[in-house]
Amino acid sequence: MLFLVAALLLLGFALGAVAHAPLSFTLVAAAVIGVWLAVFAVRERGRRRHQH
Repeated sequence: MLFLVAALLLLGFALGAVAHAPLSFTLVAAAVIGVWLAVFAVRERGRRRHQH
C-alpha cells in the first residue's frame, strides 16, 4: 500500500512538472520515453523466447 501511495505521489509530481513545461519539450520527452519502453519490450520478448 505504501508503494502505491509513493507511486501516486511521484506521478502527481511528474504531471505537475509537465503542466509547466513547453508543449514541444513534453512531446519530445514522451517520444523518448516511448522509444525506450518499446526497446525494453522487444529485448524482454527476445530474452524470454531464448529461455524456453
